[in-house]
Amino acid sequence: MDKIALEKLKALTVLYAEDEEEIRKKISDSLDYYVKEVIEVSNGKEALKCYKAKKPDIIFTDIMMPCMSGIELIKKIREEDKKTPVVMITAHTEKEVLLDAVSLHVEQYIIKPINLKSLKNALENCVEAICSNHSVTKELPCGYSYDFDNRILTCKEKVLKLSKKEILFFELLLQNSHRVVTYDELQNHVWQDDIMTDSALKSLLRKMRQKFPKDYIKNFSGLGYKIG
Repeated sequence: MDKIALEKLKALTVLYAEDEEEIRKKISDSLDYYVKEVIEVSNGKEALKCYKAKKPDIIFTDIMMPCMSGIELIKKIREEDKKTPVVMITAHTEKEVLLDAVSLHVEQYIIKPINLKSLKNALENCVEAICSNHSVTKELPCGYSYDFDNRILTCKEKVLKLSKKEILFFELLLQNSHRVVTYDELQNHVWQDDIMTDSALKSLLRKMRQKFPKDYIKNFSGLGYKIG
């Protein structure tokens, strides 16, 4: 999964319905590594209630559950919502069970036992589906947010215009917010075939720091830059 997809996932909430607690906890822990929040529920009825209250970005649901099955759950959701990506998880491969879900616009089916690769593929497909319907926005400190698809930075709904180099610089730091981005990386990613002179770097940073909160872009002398 590429860094842009990973960063977009960090802005999303997943509703996960599974009646087997051991499986639910294990998969929730894996999902939690990639997304902003995982809302765990143990049956379809509880999932429908949470869906209406929380409006999650992605739904993962087991098919066979007490109170209300995964298929019944998604049928009810699809009455008013045709776009939220759904991933169905099942231990069953019977054609009649899966055929009943064909008309529900399910993004992907995962057969138990679930492995990390299939989970990541499902998340990646969901991100693509979300991006085709609307943009993914990452919330930042102090009322800032960044729209990845349209490359728009806003502060309290006011748009802050970024130049091409500023966008490349900011996205590189955003994608690597857990560490310091080196000068060599800035040269290769932002300046590319041009030469990153000290004056050009200082000029870019001066303009960017006017648009961000104080000390949001931190300099680590001799190493590079980090945000947060």
